[in-house]
Amino acid sequence: MDPNLQIDIISELSLVNMTIGVTQVSGLHNASKAFLFQAVDREIHASPRTSEKLIQLLRNKSEFTFLATLQQQVSTSGVILSIRELEQSYFELESSGLRDEIRYHYRFNGKSRTEVFPYRLADGQWHKIALSLSASHLLLHVDCNRIYERVIDPPETNLTPRSNLWLGQRNRKHGFFKGIIQDAKVIFMPNGYITQCPNLNRTCPTCSDFLSLVQGIMDLQELLAKMTAKLNYAEMRLSQLENCHCEKTCQVNGVIYRDKDSWVEDDHCRNCTCKSGIVECRRMACPPLNCSPDGLPVHVTGQCCKVCKCKCIYGGKVLAEGQRILTKTCKECRNGILVKVTETCPLLNCSEKDYILPENQCCNVCKGHNFCAQGHRCGENSECKNWNTRATCECKSGYISVQGDSAYCEDIDECAAKMHYCHANTVCVNLPGSYRCDCVPGYIRVDDFSCTERDECDSGEHSCDENAICTNTVRGHSCTCKPGYVGNGTICRGGFVKYWKQHHQFNKELVDQTSQRRYCLQCNVLEQNTNRIPEFTMQMLVSCAMTEARKLPAVAIATGNIM
Repeated sequence: MDPNLQIDIISELSLVNMTIGVTQVSGLHNASKAFLFQAVDREIHASPRTSEKLIQLLRNKSEFTFLATLQQQVSTSGVILSIRELEQSYFELESSGLRDEIRYHYRFNGKSRTEVFPYRLADGQWHKIALSLSASHLLLHVDCNRIYERVIDPPETNLTPRSNLWLGQRNRKHGFFKGIIQDAKVIFMPNGYITQCPNLNRTCPTCSDFLSLVQGIMDLQELLAKMTAKLNYAEMRLSQLENCHCEKTCQVNGVIYRDKDSWVEDDHCRNCTCKSGIVECRRMACPPLNCSPDGLPVHVTGQCCKVCKCKCIYGGKVLAEGQRILTKTCKECRNGILVKVTETCPLLNCSEKDYILPENQCCNVCKGHNFCAQGHRCGENSECKNWNTRATCECKSGYISVQGDSAYCEDIDECAAKMHYCHANTVCVNLPGSYRCDCVPGYIRVDDFSCTERDECDSGEHSCDENAICTNTVRGHSCTCKPGYVGNGTICRGGFVKYWKQHHQFNKELVDQTSQRRYCLQCNVLEQNTNRIPEFTMQMLVSCAMTEARKLPAVAIATGNIM
């Protein structure tokens, strides 16, 4: 028994230390202490600590039991236990030897109530008494016998802070019990009387159990209603979502673009579009330039397409806009005119024999100079390559220059241009900067460019029935039912009739024992009086006599063809 679910009243009251009106005596048994209550000037009540414990345990409790073992003097009356505040009794158990009855006093809705049980308890004999309450259900056991069971108004259990517990009396002046009390306890659990009478089987739930079950069901019903409402709302939202188009966006450099939005990447000279969450970019299409004889197409800072600018000619050498030439002084071509420019050349950390004058520049550099590092402009599908005196853009493998300008390159469709090495039984698939050779159905890969026929029959990758013969074919296989079975090869069924007859030819009806289909049998016997199976063909029967079919013995399977 959990000590937190009970109050041992005699131990809590420390009756051993009492000197007035209470004497320790022998009880019904020696497992616990018993006390004789006799004088009428005693005050036996709980301490404030015990009262607080009782108040806490009783609060909002609908199930508890008071039990005690006692011997009451003949024809006396007295209160066994009382829980009260001044004149208000919350729980009081009284035994009247004058009227031979047991009384239970309690409060309901602020009013006093009393239940009377005719029974002679004050007879000078030992008795075990247990009063159990479960909500509005009351049980009274005496000597482990259920003598009364009633339905009452549920008693109040929320005690006031000034409530106190009295043992063997109602208060300081009234209800003095005369006799011996032993094992006085309050049990806060269902069917607490079982602790006094362990042999009493609990066969049914208590009233409080039933009420708790009902309340639990009501709570579950309420929860189910709420969950149903939420589920219906969620289903409605889902149906609305199914009818709407969930737009996929694109995020580029921290900027979010909606589906089908387009933008320009000036640094890469590309037009980009968001398509279903995927960014697709294409280089800006530049119009072809037809420059005059005095002009040349050149790149201008801030523009993606070349523009025509006037050229310069010096000593038979043609210079484009921005290009320089070193004569006695450094000159630069600007709008068709060579203009003198002042340029301070940096100091070089190489010997003069390693000096190199780059094309169209006025200052020397050291041999092996990285011209690409000077910001040479190449597109994403081209790469910068250093030469002795200059840098150029070259298209990556699988790409071709646009309008003869290797700074901007586009993918070569090797498949369409037949620039691939895919062999027979393959399909060419174009890829950015490359291509791939895929095997046609029914073939497996040999290398990156070749495929060979796959034998589905040997590899087990076929759909034939276990009673069919698999035959490998070009780009696939065929299935044929084994002799004695019929079907399309994927499904083959057996169970046909075999028939022997010593005639060279006969026609009889056959019945498929599995599908119950009927067939017309035409036989030619190879040999008579042997176990050889006749060769025959079967044709679907249009009409025939059932009596003839039933005469055929339904035995093993014969060979044949279904047509």
